[in-house]
Amino acid sequence: MTRENLPAHLDFLSHTFASVGLPLCLYVDYHSFFFTHTPDALTQLGSALKFYEVSLRYAPTPQAKGKIERAHHFWQNRLPALFAAEKISTLAQANPLLEELRRHHNAKEIHREIKTTPQAAWDLAKKEGRFVLRPPPKCPWWPYVWSVRTLLKVGSDGRVPIGSQRLRIEQGPGTKVLRCQHWNGDVSILLAPPAQGKLPKVLLHCPT
Repeated sequence: MTRENLPAHLDFLSHTFASVGLPLCLYVDYHSFFFTHTPDALTQLGSALKFYEVSLRYAPTPQAKGKIERAHHFWQNRLPALFAAEKISTLAQANPLLEELRRHHNAKEIHREIKTTPQAAWDLAKKEGRFVLRPPPKCPWWPYVWSVRTLLKVGSDGRVPIGSQRLRIEQGPGTKVLRCQHWNGDVSILLAPPAQGKLPKVLLHCPT
């Protein structure tokens, strides 16, 4: 993704969870991606996390939020100069290098607070039974939970809007359906929102 937005967060979290597992909780700030001022309401990202029983813990003070921002500043200071030196100007060029840097940072660089490398702390937690990541579920809802979801009504012509087109689906006019915008640009239309214990019914899928 070229910028920080909801699809970028959904893409990043779904790929991270699929790779390393599901945490019990995420430590976040009060960004609108995570927090709503309406009591007991969830943002769309919060709803996706709740579906897989991942809760949110909000940084209570500016100093606590600084712990989140510190890592961002660390990479923001390093990466522009590195990309310029390596003549990297596209995401396709940058992503493999970022993955290499991430592995090196975790395995070789000492964290100033825990006084060891992140990888060593990770391995120790697993050895001592403090490792609480859960394996990603084999869930048919996975690609739809991690999409930007919008409720639509089927038009009087039996069609729904997909980009500049209106495509027919097998539902009566006025029926509410769910539009899922996937991170890669694909669009799916589901009969109903994600629900535990049920299977998704895909009415339409439009690849990019």
